[in-house]
Amino acid sequence: MKLLIYSEYFLPIPGGVQTIVLGLARGLAAWKPEKSDAEAIEVTVVTRTQERMEEDMQLPFRLVRTRSFRALTGLMREADIIHLAGPAMLPLILGLGLRKRVVIEHHGFQISCPNGLLFFEPSQTPCPGYFMAGRYEKCIECNRLEIGLPKSWYWLMLTHVRRWLANRVAINIVPTAWLGTVLKLKRMRTIHHGISPTMPAKSGNPLVTNFAYQGRLVTAKGIGVFLEAVERLRADGFEFKLKIIGDGSQETALKARMPQILKERVEFLGHLPDDKLEEALAETATVVMPSLGGEVFGLVAAENMLRGKLLIVSDIGALQEVVGETGLVFPTGDADQLAARMRQVLENPSLARSLGAEARVRAMQAFDRDSMIERHISVYREALSR
Repeated sequence: MKLLIYSEYFLPIPGGVQTIVLGLARGLAAWKPEKSDAEAIEVTVVTRTQERMEEDMQLPFRLVRTRSFRALTGLMREADIIHLAGPAMLPLILGLGLRKRVVIEHHGFQISCPNGLLFFEPSQTPCPGYFMAGRYEKCIECNRLEIGLPKSWYWLMLTHVRRWLANRVAINIVPTAWLGTVLKLKRMRTIHHGISPTMPAKSGNPLVTNFAYQGRLVTAKGIGVFLEAVERLRADGFEFKLKIIGDGSQETALKARMPQILKERVEFLGHLPDDKLEEALAETATVVMPSLGGEVFGLVAAENMLRGKLLIVSDIGALQEVVGETGLVFPTGDADQLAARMRQVLENPSLARSLGAEARVRAMQAFDRDSMIERHISVYREALSR
């Protein structure tokens, strides 16, 4: 079986999709069929990202970095299965035009939301699904201030085209069942992302008074809501420290709006390489994900569950599905309720330890990488049989 995985962006550019594609490609390349006569998998990853990483030559699969239309067409002609990491238009049209078996793994809301985030910019709140409800004027209102009216209409039309094309591929893969209820596509299969069972690299001595945020510093991730909750805890006299891991467009504004007394408790660490990330999280018992939108799985949640951390998450469907009963949940955008969940942890030190242990067990069972690989192979075989 010749498998081509297309990812618009790839490492060394950091990102959740890039990490997932790398893990999938490695797993498929290392997969050994149980039966001697079973077909092996020949994996090729194609990306438009030109920057190279040191281990390019040591990867167990073929990696092609190209922006050439002709080269992409030739590679697709050779493939039996084309796996798209998201509904990228050019490879999607090419794959269907070449009558190849195309599988899309959805990492965003591009099929049901023009900006792909399911986040309503004018009110800075989760989008209730205006595109799918046919409220297209709301989609224009959401995007026009950021990108202008002509481009807003272009994005709207493009979403219709993407949706039409996605309903004509062999199979659509979604990482959470909840995402399937949002996208509402034909031939959907749910496969949870798999994560490395080797975590955590360092167990450390986590303190119940240490909280962490890990992610991009943008409005949709709810970092502003998190800092409001932290201010409420400080006003109530609680002692704690907060590490903010990541960078983004809001970083300068967030630092500027914080009172001096809060700056003494909050540490902005920026983007951290893997070894520094493990070191920073080793002292932290609880990780908070206050997202307002944009979550289709929550890779940060699953990885920190595997580290044995307690997760406090907003009640976005994807995050609830990932943490299950092993985390604490609060209404999206509600700083008072987020503060209440953090207060629970501070007042009951054993809570982070007990739920963190349960979270690790759940992560090892629900997000096993070998199971993810096997399920992808089953989907490829199903697609070939159509």
